[in-house]
Amino acid sequence: MKPELGRELPESIGGIHFIGIGGSGMSGIARVFAERGHTVTGSDRSFSEVTDSLRSAGVEVFLGHEASHLGDCDTVVFSSAVREENPEYGEALRRGLTVIHRSEALRWLLRGLSPLAVAGSHGKTTTTAMLATALERAGVDAGCVNGGVVSQWGVSSRSGTDELFVIEADESDRSFVGYHPAHVLITNIAPDHLDFYGSLDAIYEAFEEFARTAQKSIVLCADDAGTRELRGRLGGAAPVVTYGTAPDADVVMTELSPGPRASFVVSAGGESTRVTLAVPGRLPALNATGVVALLMQLGFSLTEAGDAASGFEGADRRFQYHGTLSGVSFYDDHAHHPTEVAAALETARAVAGEGHVITLFQPHLFSRTKYMAAELAEAFARGSDHTIFLDIFGSREDPIEGVTTALILDQLPAAASYDFEPDWDRACALAVERAQPGDLVLTMSTGDLYQIVPQLLEAKRAWDGAKDG
Repeated sequence: MKPELGRELPESIGGIHFIGIGGSGMSGIARVFAERGHTVTGSDRSFSEVTDSLRSAGVEVFLGHEASHLGDCDTVVFSSAVREENPEYGEALRRGLTVIHRSEALRWLLRGLSPLAVAGSHGKTTTTAMLATALERAGVDAGCVNGGVVSQWGVSSRSGTDELFVIEADESDRSFVGYHPAHVLITNIAPDHLDFYGSLDAIYEAFEEFARTAQKSIVLCADDAGTRELRGRLGGAAPVVTYGTAPDADVVMTELSPGPRASFVVSAGGESTRVTLAVPGRLPALNATGVVALLMQLGFSLTEAGDAASGFEGADRRFQYHGTLSGVSFYDDHAHHPTEVAAALETARAVAGEGHVITLFQPHLFSRTKYMAAELAEAFARGSDHTIFLDIFGSREDPIEGVTTALILDQLPAAASYDFEPDWDRACALAVERAQPGDLVLTMSTGDLYQIVPQLLEAKRAWDGAKDG
């Protein structure tokens, strides 16, 4: 279902029930409501680490969707992934409860605060985590709602006590135009969510509308063609500040050493400072440069901003390290769009050095696979030494006739090294049998493939034990 944009929100919201509370956006909002003293319940089709974390925070979570789960709540929150036939949604309408979209619940939380909104086709979750933890290191207790777990916190959100509140502004359903933040940071703009938007121009229009809601400044990446295009559309909007490796950017990144701890120099106004992260990669370094640029808009000096951005430990499922066994390193990443896939493989290559990069990839959404099969095939052919492809994770979508992982496989060059193996046990076996000391194994999906990681590690231990025996 689509959000209803711009409508007036209720003054009081009372007890709240979240349909699909385990979702990346929903869970963070639910946690902040609970921290602010609201009675919060929720339901999801399965339990997970996220729902377990919410339950430990006092949130009652039900398995499955039934009308009785609403209890005596006053407000029901749904996301765009919820369908109209959901029994809890139908019961909320029957009882005349307040029914609001996830983005409206976040907008309610932001009342009276000064939001800092991070958006972009890629990198927004990591950048949101960077900005929130940088403010924390600078002594600012800012609230935050992120689309992924902030590694340093172990959760994706916190209420905070300062007027500043950091949010990941999700563009997938256009709901990000409703927040009216003080400052906006946009990492990049690329074709995605075409099942919703239909065209790249419609995506640009949405990002322009979002940027124009900024009250004080708009921070844009100077290296990205999409954000450069956006800048040309923003006459009469809030002041624009740019960052990147481009020498004409307002805040410039140079002297990058991408790993294993990304280190680089940031320069602005004739001054320079070095920033060192606790994670590898060119893209995290670029995103951190954007965070420095935004912090400077908040009044921090370049040195203060660089110090605050330094030490960032990552966001879960963003090139997340899971261990090394017999010289083989294991990582997981949420990449699903061709640009993200290419960036994750670039980071993997920097970390692996002379070793091989072996990837397990679960395509996400039938529509994305249909539109982007060729680009995905190109990214894997260029960046992965061997790829094990699995079935498509449909998420909110119904299957599309003729759309399978084979669309990607058919676009791979003849020299590409790959397997197609939808069975998780056999996929794990293929990966560990191929991996040699010095290699890197990377699981990659925004679906449920992250759950294979313990199974993959156990398969490696069993393989090593069988060889030793």
